[in-house]
Amino acid sequence: MQTPLIQHPLEPLTSQEISAAVEIVRTQKSVGEQFRFPCVTLNEPPKSVVLAFQLGDSVPREAFMILLDNATGKTYEAVVSLTQGVVVSWQHIPGVQPNIMADELAECEIVVKDHPDFRAAIARRGITDLALVVVDPWAIGNFGFKSEEGIRLSRCLCYLRSVADGNFYARPIDGLVPVVDLNKMEVLQIEDVGNISVPPESGEYAHSFTPKFREDIKPLHITQPAGPSFEIKGHQVCWQKWQFRIGFTPREGVVLYTVGYEDEGHDGQSNLRSILYRASMSEMVVPYGDPRSQHFRKNAFDLGEHGIGMLTNPLKLGCDCVGEIYYFDAALTNSRGDVSIIENAICLHEEDYGILWKHTDWRLDEVEVRRSRRLVVSFIATVDNYEYGFFWYFYQDGTLQYEIKLTGILLCAALADTPKYGTLVAPELNALNHQHFFNMRLDFDLDGLNNSVYEVNTEAEPLGPDNPYGNGFFAASTLLPTEQAAQRTIDPFTARYWKVTNPTVLNALGQPVGFKLIPGDNALPFAHPDAPILKRAGFMTKHLWVTPYQADQRYAAGNYPNQHAGGEGLPQWTQEDRSIENTDVVVWYTFGHHHIPRPEDWPVMPVAYSGFTLKPVGFFTANPAMDVPPSTRTAQCHETKTKS
Repeated sequence: MQTPLIQHPLEPLTSQEISAAVEIVRTQKSVGEQFRFPCVTLNEPPKSVVLAFQLGDSVPREAFMILLDNATGKTYEAVVSLTQGVVVSWQHIPGVQPNIMADELAECEIVVKDHPDFRAAIARRGITDLALVVVDPWAIGNFGFKSEEGIRLSRCLCYLRSVADGNFYARPIDGLVPVVDLNKMEVLQIEDVGNISVPPESGEYAHSFTPKFREDIKPLHITQPAGPSFEIKGHQVCWQKWQFRIGFTPREGVVLYTVGYEDEGHDGQSNLRSILYRASMSEMVVPYGDPRSQHFRKNAFDLGEHGIGMLTNPLKLGCDCVGEIYYFDAALTNSRGDVSIIENAICLHEEDYGILWKHTDWRLDEVEVRRSRRLVVSFIATVDNYEYGFFWYFYQDGTLQYEIKLTGILLCAALADTPKYGTLVAPELNALNHQHFFNMRLDFDLDGLNNSVYEVNTEAEPLGPDNPYGNGFFAASTLLPTEQAAQRTIDPFTARYWKVTNPTVLNALGQPVGFKLIPGDNALPFAHPDAPILKRAGFMTKHLWVTPYQADQRYAAGNYPNQHAGGEGLPQWTQEDRSIENTDVVVWYTFGHHHIPRPEDWPVMPVAYSGFTLKPVGFFTANPAMDVPPSTRTAQCHETKTKS
């Protein structure tokens, strides 16, 4: 199968290609209705093939698939050649559980609410309207219990709405936990530690429950009468000397490919300089800090256990995105292999970002100022109670920024005593302490594949003949030569950052070209070193990891973290202590948002921000934004200054 619209090997699968892949594997491998399809996505060609691709070359197309046989509990991986119409690889992956799918969750809730033991437990609590009860299935994790081995399980949290369209997260039914076999869709157990009072207040947040809105907000219009400055060709984006491709997977959500910046070389010719080959989130873990029996399992792997691509919102103009917007749809499947389209899954737009650069020469009575604008690539996923906005920002001076916007509803428990492990946010309602950890996989190709990584710390020069007044300080760069040496944590007291360079390419000043990774909001986990969560998500213990490029090493906690005992991913790969000097490197950056809840976070928390910045350091010989033209308003400012 070859579609003429496919003009690049990294174009995401179309809905037609997804349907074809599912049909091919159904036919050739006798895949019946007992199979689910946790993942159908592009099987990315080898990096060497992509880098050598020229427009007009043939584009062989393959789909990568994960399949789950509910009848046997077995998991399979398949590669389907869409070009040839055949299954080229079919492999049983023993001892793993794929991600939990949305329709599994819906089926699970129905099964639980139909179970007589659950209905009896609800009745014992004086709850008479089952329609107001919400059953929220969660991944069960892995805590070494033998009875849970080899069974695809979900452990459900229960809530009670005050009204049919009310906020159920405000009223947890604590101590009542159904456990379900997801393959058989059978309730295995109803954990019931006794009647704990349901918090009394409804905690409503929807506009229909708001009695009065502010009346002093005037309209704010963002317009671009001549249209946006970016160009779109399929999934390729060109904007302000930036070029990159947008991909989308069920697990990772947005993936950026072949990120480069157009620059004038030493020969005076303009050329596209490579920066990143592939950039995506590799894992996202939310460990909660309440050790009590009904809460200690709350450790969500939002990528590996669910998939943020599958949970992506369809975006709406004026609500999620404002301005002159270009949207990309996402083609996925439901668990039965039927094509599912998320309309407006990815938002692309420009926005003003204040001053880009400015200087006033008061002696000449002249001012030069340029306005900054940035290009925004974003998507938003709802993961149970939380919303996460994932934002890439491209700046005109060659800077890249990644930011996550966290909002949604706090995960709460009924208050049994003083909330040592949380915060009282409403009567009898305890918002649990927790953290959000994100790991980014950044496959750097700075002007080619030969890259090295340095740690840079600022040091004070000791008092002495070279520093008689004690004001001297300098930046000390240390090469990180191996994987073990590159396992590092942030240190704000030394203004620590990390720098990726290409030692084989020098700028006009004789310096190796580079980009630096500047940490933002961050933390370390507070779990005990022997805690199961740190065995399963060992990547959280370090902020920086670096590995030599290997195509199949893509997820920081391993390929199948759902119910896995742990030890895989970055902690396992880096035991080899491979060389990472002057080679094709992948930088893995972990950043965490530490959340001790506030009453002001209830009933819906205002957005919190977390992320990092990639800034050129020697990649350009001078400020690459010198050629940004003055805007009309800038020219008016200049005229006003000189006439005054």
